[in-house]
Amino acid sequence: MTEPFPERSGVLSLTARLEALTRTGLDAVADATFDRFAEMVRTVLRVPVALVSLVGDDRQFFPGACGLGDPWAAQRQTPLSHSFCQHVVAASEPLVVVDARTDPRVRGNLAIEDLGVIGYAGMPLTDADGQVLGSLCAIDHEPRDWTDAELALLADLAAACSDSLRLRITAYWARRHEQRAAAAFDRNLLLLRASTALAGADSLDGLVDAVHELIADVLDPAYVGVSVIGPGRHLTLASARLLPSRIADRWARYPSASSTPTALAVRTGRPVVLPDPVAVAAETPDALATFAEMGWQSAVSVPLPGPAGPVGALTFTWDRPYAPDDAGQAVLVALAGYTAQALVRVTALDDRRTAAATMQKALLTPLPAHDHLRMAARYVPAHHEDHVGGDWYDAISLGEERLALVIGDVAGHSIGAAAAMSQYRSMMRTLLVDRDEPPSALLRRLEHTSRSLGHPELTTVLVAHLDPAPAGGHVLTWANAGHPPPLVVLPDGGVDLLDGHDPLIGAARRTSRRNHTRYLPPGTTLVLYTDGLVETRTATLDDGLDVVRDLLRREHRAGPDTLADLLIRHGPVVTGEDDVALLIVATPPHP
Repeated sequence: MTEPFPERSGVLSLTARLEALTRTGLDAVADATFDRFAEMVRTVLRVPVALVSLVGDDRQFFPGACGLGDPWAAQRQTPLSHSFCQHVVAASEPLVVVDARTDPRVRGNLAIEDLGVIGYAGMPLTDADGQVLGSLCAIDHEPRDWTDAELALLADLAAACSDSLRLRITAYWARRHEQRAAAAFDRNLLLLRASTALAGADSLDGLVDAVHELIADVLDPAYVGVSVIGPGRHLTLASARLLPSRIADRWARYPSASSTPTALAVRTGRPVVLPDPVAVAAETPDALATFAEMGWQSAVSVPLPGPAGPVGALTFTWDRPYAPDDAGQAVLVALAGYTAQALVRVTALDDRRTAAATMQKALLTPLPAHDHLRMAARYVPAHHEDHVGGDWYDAISLGEERLALVIGDVAGHSIGAAAAMSQYRSMMRTLLVDRDEPPSALLRRLEHTSRSLGHPELTTVLVAHLDPAPAGGHVLTWANAGHPPPLVVLPDGGVDLLDGHDPLIGAARRTSRRNHTRYLPPGTTLVLYTDGLVETRTATLDDGLDVVRDLLRREHRAGPDTLADLLIRHGPVVTGEDDVALLIVATPPHP
């Protein structure tokens, strides 16, 4: 059995460690930089609480905190009787706890009861001498099996957080030397801007632009490059678009064994300073021709720290001989830490977007083939990180030329909304093929089924049957649960609104639902849509509908695919505020 950690340790009282804590200038007061670190941990690892905890000899305090409950959120400190993080300091290594209530190392800790700490993962925060000052920790109120990927992300963020702590300690010494006051101010200002700018980057291009803008006015480099390690230990130039195409193509992807500033920084894990062309030729001969071609005379390349070594490098070049002093190098190293942290987050967002897009594509199946009817559908996600939402459309052939049409909108636009949409869509498909019922009965059964299965999400749904009429044309029978009214484009260009709807699904119990019927003459086009096409916070539904109706009148002879593209491209309010689903069905004209 693993022995419990000692409740106290001589490490906590080491004079040098306590002095380093003092030099950070931090206390039980919110700090914007470290609050952002806590927020990023909570977002990336999806935990309720995240802390930047610094451990003294008699307390722990939280300059960075997110999700902490009262009264601890106001106090921002606890005694060591409530500290898991002290064990990270005492052991100088990470502490990972699946269930604190059964873990012999911490099961007597008062934080279990008072703060709800059940699952815990803490990574050491160190100063430049390797002394552990505290922990960057993720906390769950339930048992948590931490994955290797989660722990690697937390370690990477802890490394960047440690860089910020080291920067504060460096700034402490700078403030003690009057002659370095101006440089310290510029350094702190840059990194404060960096913490904000890089935290807002949501793509690799955005990250490159943020780094370039941050450093341009401070060190005035001729070029700022961001390179990342890819498969086969090759370096990929993420900032290639900032270079002439002939240069970008040359260095788009190259082996990390090359003799370039970036490759050397990645291999050694240390900053590479090349103050003049002589140093460039001596240490990085593979880059000499490019330097001459671009007119560069000096460079500094700083590795981007990762949990298992550098994940890339930041490279700065100047068109004059230049070598930053120790303070300048510290700025670049700290900036590299922020950049590496942002790179991890951007990569995770890209992976998430890819998974979300795949999920949405799988949920929106192709339209069925039909002998006479022509159909088109479109889905446009809102501009949010998941790129999925709760809007959906569906069309199902029910035999004997009957076509069932469905369009719906679950509240929200996220993976959660998409999951709820999938459940509603699957239930409706099952109900449609289970038995032949009018649309109003289908909506009643959908509501009853969703309520019985515990799906509380509010959703609008329109269900319609399209049947051939004996004398030609088609008959549309529909029921509407709170959804925007369909539009009918007549052969002569007239556009009618099919009014009449009942409350949305989930809004009330035992709701009466009605069927509506409309004859569609040959050559009629039916347009079903979600509210993202016609309504925003600043544009009313009526205003949006007026614009759509005008477009449909002008383009009434267009086929469904062309019409769908026109509505998405030139519709009144497709602004990215909300998801848009669109389903268009055209009946055949007179023979």
